[in-house]
Amino acid sequence: MLARQRQAAILDRVRSTGGVRVTDLATEFGVSDMTIRRDLETLHERGLLAKVHGGATAAGPGSTDEPGFDAKSVRQPAEKAAIATRAAELVRPGAAIALSAGTTTAELARRLVDVPGLTVVTNSLPVAEVFHTAGRPDQTVVLTGGVRTPSNALVGPLAVAAVRSLHLDLLFLGVHGITERAGYTTPNLMEAETDRALVAAADRLVVIADHTKWGTVGISSIVELAAADVLVTDDRLAPEARRVLGEHVGELVIVPGTEGEQ
Repeated sequence: MLARQRQAAILDRVRSTGGVRVTDLATEFGVSDMTIRRDLETLHERGLLAKVHGGATAAGPGSTDEPGFDAKSVRQPAEKAAIATRAAELVRPGAAIALSAGTTTAELARRLVDVPGLTVVTNSLPVAEVFHTAGRPDQTVVLTGGVRTPSNALVGPLAVAAVRSLHLDLLFLGVHGITERAGYTTPNLMEAETDRALVAAADRLVVIADHTKWGTVGISSIVELAAADVLVTDDRLAPEARRVLGEHVGELVIVPGTEGEQ
């Protein structure tokens, strides 16, 4: 197990139990106490947990806070619908595309079920369910394997291995946060690795993210801002964010009609 995977597992344990002991983690992962202490120190320095004598406790919500899919679905529904409608215009019949996990990509999936001849690769269970329910015989849906996250994404080595052999026209990437320094981020270390594999497999990257993602930072960076060929967002995005993104991404698309919505 890589250090970042072990640290992700440690964070999951802290979130679920509220605290961990060094000796228990060392036994579980088959490493020395010193290795676990270094992991805890790394996570503590990032503000992701609080070190205590003999272990660590939760530091509260932060860059590893990962709401479930249902919880995220009720946030910014108007913005997500508008973004998805605009992003769907980028898809042509017969294309091979990928949709990452996320509630905005699930909205996009609902707008793509009538596009003929699509091949859709996804690591999102809700996205796959949208296409499965539609049941178009001329569409092919490839669902990666992997470990399920709280946001219903499939991640980890199996998902990465499934994606690495593919060549895709477009990737629509949903993200947890966006900042100038960290780029596009996620609160799940293994999800970041899976997303990077999807980025590498696609000719073009389209990031779809509402205005609330600006200024939010997840624990792991996926790619830098400039990696996006297109970023589709809503018109409630702050002026400074528009300036920064306009300088870095290939094309910044601001979807009108959501400003002032609550």
